[in-house]
Amino acid sequence: MKVPEILSNTDKTLFSFELLPPLKGKSIDEIYNAIDPLMEFNPVLINITYHQEEIVYKKRPGGLLEKKTVRKRPGTVAIAAAIKYRYKSVHVVPHIICGGFTKEETENALIDLHFLGIRNLLVLRGDPEKSVGRFIPEEGGHANALGLVKQIRNMNAGRYLDEELENTEQTNFTVGVAGYPEKHIEAPNMKTDLGYLKQKVDAGAEFIVTQMFFDNQKYFDFVDACRAIGITVPIIPGLKPVAIKNHLSSLPKNFNIDLPEALTCEIEKCKTSAEVRALGVEWAVQQSKELIRQGVPIIHFYTMGKSDNIKEIARQVF
Repeated sequence: MKVPEILSNTDKTLFSFELLPPLKGKSIDEIYNAIDPLMEFNPVLINITYHQEEIVYKKRPGGLLEKKTVRKRPGTVAIAAAIKYRYKSVHVVPHIICGGFTKEETENALIDLHFLGIRNLLVLRGDPEKSVGRFIPEEGGHANALGLVKQIRNMNAGRYLDEELENTEQTNFTVGVAGYPEKHIEAPNMKTDLGYLKQKVDAGAEFIVTQMFFDNQKYFDFVDACRAIGITVPIIPGLKPVAIKNHLSSLPKNFNIDLPEALTCEIEKCKTSAEVRALGVEWAVQQSKELIRQGVPIIHFYTMGKSDNIKEIARQVF
């Protein structure tokens, strides 16, 4: 079932979460150990993140630079298939990103996902390589998520990159895209960022999942701003509980978000990591309850591969 169909067939707020794939060399049990504790809350969607291989450039004798991959994770298709066939009731939503892929490689991955019966995708440009600091598209790849949305729309219409390709079939994907209640870090202002988002919706995106936020009013304002410019698709709020004191600096730096003054003051009072974690759970529970009162379609949690605190939140909310 596709995300819009799921939302049209329920009158209550649903539960979903995102998983970070384990590093290559680790077992699929890493994934199962994160999912199993959350199954009692009937998650409707599981997002699977994808990250470019991490690259460093090492200087060789003579001054030349050698490009070396230092970190890899298993591929989206393999993880999506494993989750789909172990957890029959959950809809898998793999990330499809621009970074590190040519258009042909993207087409091949989409063919595999369609073959597996996976129908929902979250389409993202992806982060820049850490060693470079800015996004550089793969040669022959997409520079932004809009191009990727259009490629998927073409495949849904039976149009592939090679117009002479024989025995093509129309794919049947529903595309979701990211939204940023506090704007994307690279956007000059919110108006511009919303304009980019509307282009992706106009090109075929059918739902939006937001970046994490800690002040619900920013989500409500974002939804109002989207509706004001004609974006009518469902907007799913994304939450992440604070878990360690270092999040005071790392979350704003890495995700271009603000932490409310009230939350910051309470975190600074915490003397142990356990106190921070308990505070993060409490804050997320209150956020979730308010969002449910406002009738949001789904609350989506960013687990970062850990599910113990998400389980505590879900137990109090769902």
